[in-house]
Amino acid sequence: MFVSSVVASILHADLDAFFASVEQRDDPALRRRPVIVGSGVVLAASYEARACGVRSAMGGAKARRLCPEAVVVPPRFTAYVEASRAVFAIFEDTAPVVEAISIDEAFLDVRGLEHISGTSATIARTLRRRVREQVGLPISVGVATTKHLAKVASNEAKPDGLLVVAPGEELAFLHPLPVERLWGVGPATAARLREHGIVTVGQLSGLPVEVLMTVAGNAVGRRLHAIARNRDPRRVRAGRGRRSIGSQSALGSRPRSPEALDAVAVALVDRVARRMRKGGRVGRTVILRLRWGDFTRATRSRTLPRPTASTATLLVALRALLAAEQQTIARRGLTLLGVTITNLERGDAGVQLELPLDGHPAEALDRTMDAIRDRFGTTAVRRATLLTTSDRMSAWLMPGDAPDDVEGLSP
Repeated sequence: MFVSSVVASILHADLDAFFASVEQRDDPALRRRPVIVGSGVVLAASYEARACGVRSAMGGAKARRLCPEAVVVPPRFTAYVEASRAVFAIFEDTAPVVEAISIDEAFLDVRGLEHISGTSATIARTLRRRVREQVGLPISVGVATTKHLAKVASNEAKPDGLLVVAPGEELAFLHPLPVERLWGVGPATAARLREHGIVTVGQLSGLPVEVLMTVAGNAVGRRLHAIARNRDPRRVRAGRGRRSIGSQSALGSRPRSPEALDAVAVALVDRVARRMRKGGRVGRTVILRLRWGDFTRATRSRTLPRPTASTATLLVALRALLAAEQQTIARRGLTLLGVTITNLERGDAGVQLELPLDGHPAEALDRTMDAIRDRFGTTAVRRATLLTTSDRMSAWLMPGDAPDDVEGLSP
């Protein structure tokens, strides 16, 4: 059996029901009550709501039927970002190596801190206490010899718990678990495995890799064969550059016209491109993310000939991908639209400039809009595509009033 160390020194820290916990923290009236964040589509649910069967990405109407006593609140992304920053400051103060996975979870490598901060379990307990006392949020922590096992352990510890998997006990902990507990095994993969009689991780570990590759595909089969045996040589890596930048918008269940979807696409690309430029990144691959009316998901992608952070260039690519899906959207419905830019590089002088846009360089236009928004706020300027008829009338009648910024988009 491969282990990354003889000491369980890898922590996976994961905030519990993050968005919902922030809402309960900030509004005492919501504490110990079922809370749903997001109305059209559930963005997060407190554990009190989860007890009724409510889950993230579920339609809002279904969630309210399952839990009629739930309090539904709109998302407050600014509050979530602030809470995340406070928690990550504690992470950085706890361990020399921190690898962020998302806004609410990270791996920490506490190897070598035994004589300074105590055992890994002691460090994990101190971390949980600090997050609770200083930020006011519950957090679950898993401790293990590998990253994958630490992630599984933190999930098993939820809510608001700590689970340490000691060296030598990895397989005894892992093998009785259902296959769905493995990181990356979703409903589709789990269903395929169950069709072949594979219910537990132990059963999975007993199969030859060739069989798993036939059932789940080559890449997934090889990965499952390794992690079912706790073979995970990956190290916690600090300061990893972002591999993608994206944003998405939950649309609810009502039908949207192609024009309305285009307005959402414009807002998403505008936001993502601005974040890329602010971070000094350019990218080559544009990914369109879709969630259909039955909540299944699909992705479509296009790779550009040159890396770019130009809003106009990225928007052309996304619009082409979206246009190709209009018939399917009309037939199946659409509940979420997202865009992700991958194949990121550092922006530098070697990146070729884009062609002019209406006589003005697109890059110069982007820089000008960025500068205006940085100085006067995101409401200071908005693309005409995002204006409704009433917005245009208001702008014409009262030119001094800036329109409201587009809200409701995931960070």
